[in-house]
Amino acid sequence: MTTNAVVPEAIPLWAEIDLAALEHNVRVLRGRAPRSELMAVVKADAYGHGLVPCAQAAVRAGASWLGVAQLTEACTLRDAGVDARLLTWLYPPGADLAGALRRDIDVSASAPWALDELAAAARRIGRTARVHLKVDTGLGRGGAFGADWDKLVRHARCLEGEEAIRVVGVWTHFAHADAPEHPTVLAQQERFFEAVARAERAGLRPEVRHLANSAATLLHPGAHADLVRPGIALYGLSPVPQVADDFGLRPVMTLKARLVLVKRLPAGQGVSYGHAYAPAADTVVGLVPAGYADGIPRHASNAGPVLVGSTRTRVAGRVCMDQIVVDLGAGSTAGAGDEVVLFGGGPGQPTAQDWADAAGTISYEIVTRVGARVPRFHVGAQEPAR
Repeated sequence: MTTNAVVPEAIPLWAEIDLAALEHNVRVLRGRAPRSELMAVVKADAYGHGLVPCAQAAVRAGASWLGVAQLTEACTLRDAGVDARLLTWLYPPGADLAGALRRDIDVSASAPWALDELAAAARRIGRTARVHLKVDTGLGRGGAFGADWDKLVRHARCLEGEEAIRVVGVWTHFAHADAPEHPTVLAQQERFFEAVARAERAGLRPEVRHLANSAATLLHPGAHADLVRPGIALYGLSPVPQVADDFGLRPVMTLKARLVLVKRLPAGQGVSYGHAYAPAADTVVGLVPAGYADGIPRHASNAGPVLVGSTRTRVAGRVCMDQIVVDLGAGSTAGAGDEVVLFGGGPGQPTAQDWADAAGTISYEIVTRVGARVPRFHVGAQEPAR
């Protein structure tokens, strides 16, 4: 992080969000796919980083599209005045699709019922719905699979004839793009482009074809197509941590706290619930006001890395609902109020990936699970788009 937030002393735990780092990451990703447009995926409150500020930063840095899973996220962005093409894709029957269309939001469809509801909403408000058809090329999750794809295409073409909808995009999602050598990566690309060709033979004329997530944007140029959709990489975290390359990305979130208590404990004294940790020698412990209610994974008990001053230590004992204990060592001079870094990207700081490794999960979960009661402070220069 290049800029520190000015945080009131009374705040015990906070996240600093470096928007300059996010803008840098957008430019790095644009450079990896220079002939494609870039959709910044800002779903899940921008992976826990703050929906509107991060979307605005991404657009400043050159993202021409934004992607969110839920309709409410899309409407929030549009109501905040964010100006970019905007796609949303996850909604049940009966959702307020008319509200999305009034806000000039593109909507995905994976089944005929979704097309029917989009067409009905469009007719009610006198607009044509802009639709992206999703094809399941092997993930086995969202999208039309197998013969259902041709049915979806035919239904979309019929509704286009009524001018209720217009198919502006076709898209899919990878199952193993984070495993660069996995055979499904190439197989899914081949299935995708064949599905696009079948749609075009049926008379559809999509403007954009898109299938590249963060990993594919960084590692698979053949998947870039008209539009790439990076998510986790926007926030400076690698989608392929097994590859020894940070790709020039800069972590955007730093999670910090202040010690609220420092005290000495004798050797053998159990620490916190269940006495899952006991120091082998007399020591100094610190109490950090961050727990699983704030998103600290309980699976990182006795393992989660923490930086206190220049001392790298780890969670001592169990992660509790609101707090953790750290062993600072017998010679520690730390005191209440001293700053703690749980993860970030600066020199010597633990990273979200370190926490993911400690908890047996992925960095995506570490940042998106940071709780709502943790205030976000958005810092960093607002760099112009290039």
